[in-house]
Amino acid sequence: MLLVTKRTKLRKKKIIDPNFERESLKYKNPIPSRECIAELINLQGCPMALKEIANFLAIKEDQVEALSRRLNAMARDAQLIRNRRGGYCVVDKQNLIPGRVIGHQDGYGFLRPDEGGNDLFLGPREMKKVWHGDHVIAQISGKDRRGRLEGVIVEVVERAYTKLVGKLNVKHGVITLIPDNKRISHQVLIDPDCLLNAVDGQFVVTEIIEHPTVYRQPFGMIIEIIGDQLTPGMETDVAIRAHNLPNNWTKSVLSEANKLDKKVSEKLKEGRFDLSELPFITIDGDDAKDFDDAVYCEKSTKGWKLFVAIADVAEYVKPNTALDEAAYERGTSVYFPDRVIPMLPENISNGLCSLKPNQDRLVVVAEMYFDKKGKMYRSTFFEGFINSHARITYSEAEILIFEENKKIEKKFSLIIPQLKDLFNFYKIMQKNREKRGAIDFETTETKFRFDKKGKVANIVPEVRGFSHKIIEECMLSANVAAARFLIRHKIPSLFRIHEKPSIEKLTDLSQFLSEMGVSLKGGLKPSAKDYVDLLKSVKNRTDAHIIQTVLLRSMMQAVYSHDNSGHFGLAFDAYAHFTSPIRRYPDLMVHRAIKHVINGGSSKNFQYDIPHLAAMGEHCSALERRADDASRDSIDALKCEFMLDKVGQVFDGVISGVHGFGLFIELSNIYISGLIHITALDKDYFHFDPIGHRLIGERTHKTYRLGDPIQVCLAAVSLEEKKLDLILPNKKSKSKSKSKIKRKKNTKKSKRKKGK
Repeated sequence: MLLVTKRTKLRKKKIIDPNFERESLKYKNPIPSRECIAELINLQGCPMALKEIANFLAIKEDQVEALSRRLNAMARDAQLIRNRRGGYCVVDKQNLIPGRVIGHQDGYGFLRPDEGGNDLFLGPREMKKVWHGDHVIAQISGKDRRGRLEGVIVEVVERAYTKLVGKLNVKHGVITLIPDNKRISHQVLIDPDCLLNAVDGQFVVTEIIEHPTVYRQPFGMIIEIIGDQLTPGMETDVAIRAHNLPNNWTKSVLSEANKLDKKVSEKLKEGRFDLSELPFITIDGDDAKDFDDAVYCEKSTKGWKLFVAIADVAEYVKPNTALDEAAYERGTSVYFPDRVIPMLPENISNGLCSLKPNQDRLVVVAEMYFDKKGKMYRSTFFEGFINSHARITYSEAEILIFEENKKIEKKFSLIIPQLKDLFNFYKIMQKNREKRGAIDFETTETKFRFDKKGKVANIVPEVRGFSHKIIEECMLSANVAAARFLIRHKIPSLFRIHEKPSIEKLTDLSQFLSEMGVSLKGGLKPSAKDYVDLLKSVKNRTDAHIIQTVLLRSMMQAVYSHDNSGHFGLAFDAYAHFTSPIRRYPDLMVHRAIKHVINGGSSKNFQYDIPHLAAMGEHCSALERRADDASRDSIDALKCEFMLDKVGQVFDGVISGVHGFGLFIELSNIYISGLIHITALDKDYFHFDPIGHRLIGERTHKTYRLGDPIQVCLAAVSLEEKKLDLILPNKKSKSKSKSKIKRKKNTKKSKRKKGK
């Protein structure tokens, strides 16, 4: 903290940066920290220009450019705001709220604050100024008719898009781009001189020349033609561009990646623990290529000893390098049905950092000790290298544990005892998990089967067996140990937090449960165990799936944060992602923090500060949501294509969502959802009951409730909107049409007989 309080004194007294040591570790020619700059502007009490800040902080001539970049970065992270005269001032957290814009296809949106709290409603007029995903600073303007806090946008800090992908629309001489991302309600006017021979209906990429304002549509020019709809792989190509996913490596990134040795050198092994003799194994999916975790478990007199070895990505991806910047920009690997966009180049993710069998690999190891009841009583971390003894698939592990198969048993004879120990450890941990009260909702993941032409041949459920759960339990333990390690050593880092359900959601949940004749213990402060106890109590009821769905929807979304508030769903006081640094940037950050302690560092000389980590947490959480949205868009498009030739067919389904405008139906066995609009229901006026999650007919009292079985007919498929339109099957009209056909056939036969 700066001790100077008056402007006159500031001019005379030299300002001392309390974080100078940390900055000097990060940079050869360090400049004052973000905290120091913010404190200076706060004390000054008015906006300060770059030159004025440089003068106060005694910045040297060769440091001015670095100071300018830092000020711009602070403005981008909404720590500062820049006025029209070029002056910087600190964002007043009481009046101005920085956050991300979350758009809705109907034209309105919300501001999700960077520092958490309730979202601000943004009306259609405010949304005209921005894109979905823009980083903005807003001000509370009041409350809307529903009592929600409403905001106005003061400043656009950072635009989410410089390019957009969508379908070209040519009508009456006006050329526009309809964005594929449905959260973007703007249509982009296209320069007719920059069409690149694109035609109406094609998917194209547009560069934004002018961003939207209240009075003007956005304007752009076509820079790439992707192609026509229904081309194999088009769904993923469009999703990648629609969500602005980085998909190509720069020359500097490839140069750094290619300079790395293909094998682990003896020099890098120096000073590390040699664990190459321990029978570590990897258990992954059939098509996995990046094996970032290996496990070894053994029974002891006190209980269990577990080693979880994670690829030491931080050894190769150093801060402030092109590789690090690329990984941060991507934030996470993105998984599509037909491909993966990795966070790191392939020679790192699938090569040097993949824990392949019979190859030495550098790792960071979590060494954990559990008592006989599965409680972790000691844990530590260290750097080492291993030589994985076997790569086992989930299906092979299931066979080795539960079945007899001499061929597979012969192949893995040396590691079968280790696998049995892992399974026995899992059973103990599962009991401990139940006692702790971790929530485990039963959901179905799906997988696409493609034909030789790249078209979807089938959609099948992914079976989650015990081998999946064994690895999951090992990873959970390592993540908990990582969080405890960082807290113990007081090192700031990114935690994976899952907050308790909001009061509003719990109130609605309580009303719904009371109608079902059950209640959730804990009132407005339930624990995870209260959720689990309720699920167990309704397990044998016919409407158990309805209650589970509503419970799931009452939960908050897990995010990354520098401020540890625990993980509600898993019932952990502290939890951090440590086990996947190949594909998640927060895991890489946790590795850096752990390695900092291992190598003798402390909180005083750690190179990442709280403001930096706060911005990083928001950034990584946003990129995780972006990856999920992109993957979902590709999946929805593929599902719609799969259903194109099934229009008119009747399907069994379950009501998976109830809204004022209609019912969402999940079709049984093919795991695809569609909408029955409220106007397509029985001839009645239906009232929406949001608490009971149902529609009730005014005249007939016919009720459609969440979780009810239902039979539907596929009426239409919209590839543009990625939606299925469903209707109720009309049995009477079907029987009539069949009888008419029969009568017509009989008439023709009688005529032929008369002619004879």
